[in-house]
Formats: sequence, C-alpha cells, structure tokens
Amino acid sequence: MSGWALILVLLVLGGVLSTLGDRLGSRVGKARLSLFKMRPRRTAVLITVLTGSLISALSLGVLLMVSRQLRVGLFELDALQARLQDSRRQLDAAERERQETRTETNRIAAELKQSQQRADTLRRELAPLQNERAQLEAERERLSRDIAARDADIQRTEAELNSVRNRIRSGEQELKELERNLVALRRGSVVISSGQTLARATVRLDAPGQAKQAVDRLLQEANVNAYGKVRPGEAPKRQLIRVPRSDVERLQTILRKPDTWVISLRSATNVLRGETAVYAFPEVRPNRPVAQNGDVLATTTLQPNERTPEGILTRLNLLLASAYAEVQRRGSLTEGLQFDGAALSQLAETLIEGPSQSVVLKVIASGGSASADPVVVTVEASP
Repeated sequence: MSGWALILVLLVLGGVLSTLGDRLGSRVGKARLSLFKMRPRRTAVLITVLTGSLISALSLGVLLMVSRQLRVGLFELDALQARLQDSRRQLDAAERERQETRTETNRIAAELKQSQQRADTLRRELAPLQNERAQLEAERERLSRDIAARDADIQRTEAELNSVRNRIRSGEQELKELERNLVALRRGSVVISSGQTLARATVRLDAPGQAKQAVDRLLQEANVNAYGKVRPGEAPKRQLIRVPRSDVERLQTILRKPDTWVISLRSATNVLRGETAVYAFPEVRPNRPVAQNGDVLATTTLQPNERTPEGILTRLNLLLASAYAEVQRRGSLTEGLQFDGAALSQLAETLIEGPSQSVVLKVIASGGSASADPVVVTVEASP
C-alpha cells in the first residue's frame, strides 16, 4: 500500500474511532455510570482515555499490519542502523583499499614505465655490445679453427716424424738383418727365410673344444719341418718353434667359429742352420673358393713385333705372374701355379713358328680350387 493511501485510511479510521469514543463518553456521562466505584465524571474521562488509547493501538496495529517497512523500522531499526554503520565502515575500508590499490597501481605503472625506459636504454646500449660480441665470437671461432688446424698440422708432422723415425729404425734393423743374412748367405747357412711357410693345415672343427688339439698338431708339424731344416739329422726331441701365447690364444678363438679355416705358420725371421729357436707367427683365413673350372685368371695380347723367343718367353712369364697375383688376390695360399711345362713349351714353339699376327693369350683354371689347394692352369692362345 502506498503512503498516501495509508495516511487516508488512518485519518478515516481515527475520525470513526473518535466519533465512536465521543458518543460512548457522552452516553456514559448521561447514564452516569460508575466503574470501579469512581464518580460518573471520572468514569467518562476514563472511557475517553481508553477510547483514545484504543484509537492509537488500532492505528499502530493497522500501520504495522499494512506496512512492512514500518514493522522493520520499528523493531529492526537498531540492527539496521548497526548494519548500516558496518556497511559504511566496510565501504570506507573498501574505498581506502581501492585508493591504496589505485595508488599502488599508479606506483607500479610508474615503475614499469621507468623499467621500460631503462630497458629501452639498455637495449640501445647493448646493441653495439652484442655486435662486438658476435665479432669476437667469430674471431674466436676463426682462431680456434686456426689453432685446431695448427694442432692437426703439428700432430700430422709429429706422426710423419714418428713414421720416418720408425722407418729409419726399421731400415736400420732390416739393414743389419740383411747384412747378417748376406753374411749367412755367403756362408750358405740360411735354411729358413723370413715369411717362409713352416706348416699349413685346413681345419673344420666338429666341436669348439677341438681347437687346442688342431693348433697343437700344427705346431708339432712345424716343429718337425723346422728340425729337418735347421738341425738336420737330429730327432725333434724339444720344441724349436716359438710362437707368442697371445697369437696361439687368438688362433684358438678363431678356430672355434663354425667355418673351414686355413692355418699357416710362417717364420718371422731368417733362420740359420744350427740355431736353437725358430720364431714364427700364425696366419688364419677362411677356406674360400678362389677359382672355378674355366675361370680366365689373366689375359694379354701378343703383338706381331713380339713374336720372338725372348718376347714370347717374357710375355708368358708376365701372364703367369699376373694369373698368380689374381689367385692370391682371391685368397689363394698356394706357393705358385701348377701347369704342364711341356704343353707350355709346345705353345711357345707354335707361337714362334706361327704367322706374324696378334694373338690373345689366356690363363684358364683347369679345375676348382680353394684357398689352400694348388691352382692348376692351362695357357691358351687364340687369334
């Protein structure tokens, strides 16, 4: 209900109640009624007072019943005022915090602006320094490369110097050995030359544990052969062959691998007759096919101006040497090629007596052979 309507209701209600009170007081006065043994006049005054109180009570009741704001203002005014004061204090505090925050924000913004200005200044000052640093780093890299190159040159020079020194020492030792061998050769006492094969065997083990037995057999065979050359007429009653233990262990390790191996035991130095030790070293390689029947191992062309006995002999020797080099390149351990000497002589005579024209000479394998097998060849000529 609006305020104007409420006031109008109160006015009408007050007028009605006042009229009723007045009439009631008049009738009581006329009737000369007495309450609580009071005089009629006082009784009328009491009735009037009660009527006014009733008017006030009804007015207040109607107001309280109709207006929620009045009820709240009448009964909760103190609490509302307290809450209002608390709200004002909180608002003041919030306003102070807002002011402090704004002040702090302004201060931070000012500091940030100063920092940005300082950063810009530092960037401008840092730019030439960065350029200078880049130049210095580039110079350092160049110097590092130069130093590394010089170090590499020094190391290469030192390596070459060491290599030259080693070659000089090796040459000196070889010279001494050659002088010794020359003296021995003049005396006719060198019986085993350096690198000469003392024993050779083709081995394929059924079990890895047989490696030691195979190596022992090879050493025994080499010892017997060495005795026959170095100390002829003596029984091989002691071990004449000297092989480093590390080489023997390495050889056994290789033989344990599942393959067919060719083992050669070679003399490490020239050996004189009567010496008490023969130093040797082992060589091992897989036994692989080196030639098949019909393989052309070497070929050359004999020109018409070479159809002389000396030219033909030279060309055949070079051809056989080329074929031997080829089978060695393929892994052959043979000491030379096997061929029919009579057939080769007949071919030479045919070439000498034949017409003066170019002839193609070929060395052809006559059968298959592996690394340790002899290589049998034939020499054929075709126009």
